[in-house]
Amino acid sequence: MLCRSVLAVLLGTLSFTLFAGELPKSEIEPLVRVADLDLGESREVELCDGSKATVRVLKLEEVSDSVRDAVRKARVQVDVNGKSVWLTSANYELPKTVAGVRIDCPVTRGYRENSNKDAWGLKCDVRLRLWPADSPLIRPGTFVYPVKQRWFATDTQMANEPCYVNACEKPSVRKIYYHYGLDFGGCEGLVEVVAATDGLVVSSGKERLPGYEDTPVRPRYDVIYVLDGRGWFYRYSHLLEIDKHIRPGTKVTAGQRLGLLGKEGGSGGWTHLHFDVFCRMPSGKWGCQEAYGFAWEAYQRQHRPKLIAVARPHHVVWAGETVTLDATRSWASEGIDRYQWTFTDGSKAKGPTIRRAYPDPGYFSEILKVTDASGQIDYDFAVVHVLDRKRPEPLPPTIHVAYAPTTGIEPGDHVTFKVRTFGTTEGEETWDFGDDSPTTTSKSDGNVQSLAKDGYAAVRHRYRKPGHYLVRVERRDRHDRRAISHVRISVGRSLKMPEK
Repeated sequence: MLCRSVLAVLLGTLSFTLFAGELPKSEIEPLVRVADLDLGESREVELCDGSKATVRVLKLEEVSDSVRDAVRKARVQVDVNGKSVWLTSANYELPKTVAGVRIDCPVTRGYRENSNKDAWGLKCDVRLRLWPADSPLIRPGTFVYPVKQRWFATDTQMANEPCYVNACEKPSVRKIYYHYGLDFGGCEGLVEVVAATDGLVVSSGKERLPGYEDTPVRPRYDVIYVLDGRGWFYRYSHLLEIDKHIRPGTKVTAGQRLGLLGKEGGSGGWTHLHFDVFCRMPSGKWGCQEAYGFAWEAYQRQHRPKLIAVARPHHVVWAGETVTLDATRSWASEGIDRYQWTFTDGSKAKGPTIRRAYPDPGYFSEILKVTDASGQIDYDFAVVHVLDRKRPEPLPPTIHVAYAPTTGIEPGDHVTFKVRTFGTTEGEETWDFGDDSPTTTSKSDGNVQSLAKDGYAAVRHRYRKPGHYLVRVERRDRHDRRAISHVRISVGRSLKMPEK
């Protein structure tokens, strides 16, 4: 039986209210249109400009891993106005343009079926989102990048990617926490979190406005919820500090300081902003509105990068298995000329996709270097967590490295680095700052207490010359299994963050 989905043209004109009663109605019409469909089902969709598109779901392919039976890749074949296109669901994918339409697939049924939470409000096989071909994903001037740091400054967990940073991809845990929102990793207490939109603060800390009980708002001491003009609820979680002016009932403007990034609440012990957007979905339920594309567009508008390397999402495999490292999500305004990989064993390869086997357990960070047609370069890092079938748990350790500032670094400036290793208390972290300076060591706590104030070890370093530097941090456990992480530092060549 076909699923009775309804297009989500979310909520109509806004007047904020601070009192109990009906939810305020929206004053900003979302540009996106949402359709939930079953296999074989077709739908005529009216787009935000009044044009119409007919979509039909032809095929659904979901690939799960051998470690946890987690969905790692979902592909949907869709007919759009008579033209066929394959869409990969979320996992750092942006919409495709076909037959006069921009279209993506944020989630499929497999993510719902073995998830530990129904975060999407999806009752059908596939969710599709549509825009006119020349439309932005979100209205310009109504959304900004929510953290004051460079793109992919450190680890992320985004849009259906199973959570992994704090060594939580355990084979024994079969209900998967697919990260339905966006996790922006960062340096604890040193990165500002800002409002992504204008809006009304519905809750701040444990305080909430009356009248919002039957909404996605769940107050917590480290969390802020903001309701914007589209009628969408934005959650900002794990804040080390909430600005004293951010109180329930106050209005904020896009780019306004909300607080400082931290690891409070249910963070798993790693420092990041958990950011997600909730709205009514075609099922009538509250569901997550996948925001990776919105963040991508906002960052592009604010900082105008020429090139962005993308080597994500991460991989989890058994020792001896092969993974495909994929750089095809990378982007360059002038086109990409070269993809170059440097692996943790010192070997190298070229090309946008590389198949590679991992014989030994460990946590590896493979370097992707992307060069555009004018010779500019960017870096990203592919994380591969390799487990031992004979000793699946405890896992090989993982490691999180962050730094601040991430932009505007000049020769001689101090850069603060913070690191936390997860899954072992043995040994120390060894630092190579990538500039021929002597290595140094640190010792983080192994995440014994996830919210420990001194859980991260901190070191400082100064670069004497401008350039790009790759920092490598490594730690081993009692079984000599390595956890390796990289971050990239740009000195004298960084973007300038906008003043708000």
